[in-house]
Amino acid sequence: MEAAIHRPAWKTLLAFAIIYFVWGSTFLAIRVGVREVPPFLLAAMRFLVAGLVLYGWMIAHGEPSPTRRQWTSVSLLAILIFVFDYGLLFWAEQRVPSGIAAVMMATIPVFMALSEILILRTQRLTVRLALALLIGMGGVGMLMSRSLNLGGAPIDRAGAAALIVASMSWSVSSALTRKLPLPPSKVMSSGAQMLAGGVFLAITAAALGEFRNFRPGTISRGVWLALLYLIVAGSIIAFTAYVWLIHHESPTKVGTYAYVNPVVAVLVGYFLGGEALGLRTILGTTFVLISVVAIATTRAKKPAVRPRRDGGGEQHATARAGKTNDAPSI
Repeated sequence: MEAAIHRPAWKTLLAFAIIYFVWGSTFLAIRVGVREVPPFLLAAMRFLVAGLVLYGWMIAHGEPSPTRRQWTSVSLLAILIFVFDYGLLFWAEQRVPSGIAAVMMATIPVFMALSEILILRTQRLTVRLALALLIGMGGVGMLMSRSLNLGGAPIDRAGAAALIVASMSWSVSSALTRKLPLPPSKVMSSGAQMLAGGVFLAITAAALGEFRNFRPGTISRGVWLALLYLIVAGSIIAFTAYVWLIHHESPTKVGTYAYVNPVVAVLVGYFLGGEALGLRTILGTTFVLISVVAIATTRAKKPAVRPRRDGGGEQHATARAGKTNDAPSI
């Protein structure tokens, strides 16, 4: 029997602190960056550099590059994740406070649950799940409503719509990830996706004319520092901590970052970004997080299937138990 491997507790605590607080604080760094740099161009700069570092690191350590078939899958996911998810997030943060953007992105499990119920048919709607979905949508409604007298201004509708589309895009990519051929190494797969995503973001930025008005010399030091923070801390260090945790802790524990990040983002936005923290934000955030926790802790209820008459046994729809708390690793 192999001896148990004892890891220093401080390493685990440090890794959790990184994915909790670094990823939570990146929403404010994005908002700082898009004040002076066009959103899709800023996202392209971040992920091109981070992707090159991760991809180059894996190649240098002997990891094979993705095959042509895997690059096709990587490219499809890169469009969904980086252009539609991150690109729209960066764009929306020109209009929506960073903390609220984080809360809106926390609705990803809601859309994943809906897709599993309505499209994939891998989940059955239960009373608990229905209540969780209603609570989550109610939280989003509070943040957007112009009729509820909760104090504070409702969030910009165009920005909110962009964030909802971004969340839906991430949910679709999560479903596709289960079926597409990808590199076996999680780091290589993520590095290749970041690299491809950076390229597609740059193409999108060029198509939108974002390069025309971009003058690097006019960008303030604070914005360059925000971009450096996004690349080094948000993409490289935090992702490394995440991968380490995935190999040493249960996915359920690691997935708790999806609940903590929005709270951190709201508090960082309030204390460091001067963003409002009124009753509307508090209630909307609370409702969304209650929904996320309820969905993530609900056991998958597979739809009942009838036995096949050809003697082939019972067919089962596959479900990823415990994976509904996937959220963007910002």
